[in-house]
Parts: sequence; C-alpha cells; structure tokens
Amino acid sequence: MVRKVEPGQPPTLSAGPAERAAGEGGFTLIEVVCVLAIIAMLAAILLPEIPRGTSRPRLEAYALEIASVLAADRNAAIRHRGAVATEVDAADRSVRSGASSRTIRVPIDVQFDAALASRCNQRESGSIIVFFASGMSCGGVIALTRLGIGYQIRVNWLTGGVEIVPLNAS
Repeated sequence: MVRKVEPGQPPTLSAGPAERAAGEGGFTLIEVVCVLAIIAMLAAILLPEIPRGTSRPRLEAYALEIASVLAADRNAAIRHRGAVATEVDAADRSVRSGASSRTIRVPIDVQFDAALASRCNQRESGSIIVFFASGMSCGGVIALTRLGIGYQIRVNWLTGGVEIVPLNAS
C-alpha cells in the first residue's frame, strides 16, 4: 500500500493483515480457562437431568426384589398362621409388602403389567395377591419388560411358590 508522505513527516509503513495477526491473534490462557469453566458448570447442571434407561441387570434386579417381597410375604403367612396380602399397583408401578413396610417402585421406562385373580377365597381381590397360612395363594403374574427383554414373576396359586421366568418380548 502506497501512502502519500507529507513534508516533514517520517514515512510510516502500515502493517498488512498478515503482520497484524502474528502479534495479536489467538486466545489468552484466562479466556480458555473461563470457557472451560463455563462448559464444566453447564455439564454439572445438565448431566443429572439426562434420563438414563434401565439396564438389563437392573431390570433383573427389580424382578428379584419383587420376587423376594412375594416370597417373604408367603413365609410370613405360614409363620404367623394367617393371611398376608401383597398389594400390586400397576398404575403406581409398585409392589407393597403386606408383612413389612417394604415397597418396590419400578421406573417409568419399564413396562409394568400384572395379571391377578379377580376373586380370591370367595372375595374380590382386585390388586392384591393373598398368601394363606397353608402356603397357598391367589396367584398372579407380574411382567417387567423393556426394549425386548423382560421377566415374569409368577406366583403359583396352589403352592404359593414364586418363580422368575425370563421373557423375550417381541
């Protein structure tokens, strides 16, 4: 670039874009640290909000927990020589023990289905599985499924026995 020089003034050279970028370009360390700090704060706030799905081992653990509650209620009925009712609430996605205060809640990403007897021992049973002192029960099936895998928790009406059966939900 050519500039007109005034008389009495020393000539000056104007720096082109290449010369300016060499001395002034880039980010300072403090700017980089600030950006990283902001990203870290956003990650700390947002990561807990990202929904995590129930894994296969965790789904199996829910089935085992529900089966253990049912088996414990059956044992309590035999031990105390009286009926014990386990409440199965499909809408609330929970199983509540009749012998203890234990409640198992299944997460919303797991499909929870229950097939229970409508009548048990000449009474309306609704959403409960009743275990009797003899070991017998009203029976029922609770199914937990997620993404093609699942488990059925089956309660035999004659023996009151509880078993877990793996499913392939298709």
